Amino acid sequence: MRPHSRQILGVEETFGRNGWHCELVEGRDVLRAGFEAHHTRVDLIAQAYPQLNALSIVSESPMGLDEEHLPVVLELLARANKQLTLGGFEYDLDREMLVFRTTNLFERERFDSDIISSMVHCAIAELDRITPYVAIVRDTRGDLLEDLDLQRLLMREDVIPPMPGDQEEEEY
Repeated sequence: MRPHSRQILGVEETFGRNGWHCELVEGRDVLRAGFEAHHTRVDLIAQAYPQLNALSIVSESPMGLDEEHLPVVLELLARANKQLTLGGFEYDLDREMLVFRTTNLFERERFDSDIISSMVHCAIAELDRITPYVAIVRDTRGDLLEDLDLQRLLMREDVIPPMPGDQEEEEY
């Protein structure tokens, strides 16, 4: 069994400094973690590609969809992806999982801890942000799906989680 790379061990160290529990996957440059977000539980996978000095962060959450709702959700994700600068949404058809994936190429062998932390925060926040929109589509009656305006749905702000710090300011 080959040892873990310096890169994935650096990711593990960053998780530890942030107080995030994670587990290295034996024999692979992968670690797994779980987070409770505002709308959903997020499973997170970090995979290092040492030969490229790249790190990929994938967040995912179960979201079962029937055949009638699947095409509408896929269109919703495609529309949401047009608004993103980094990363992208996917739907894993085989495992029925809502997925967000982001990757970064690093200049050096040692990954920057701040960038790793930002990638993790982004992956969790984006998946948590899209979950209620997908749930609205999933819960819409089939005979009303044609009337659903996905562009307008994505503009709704009443279903997205509060930004960190917003709740604290409101309490004062």
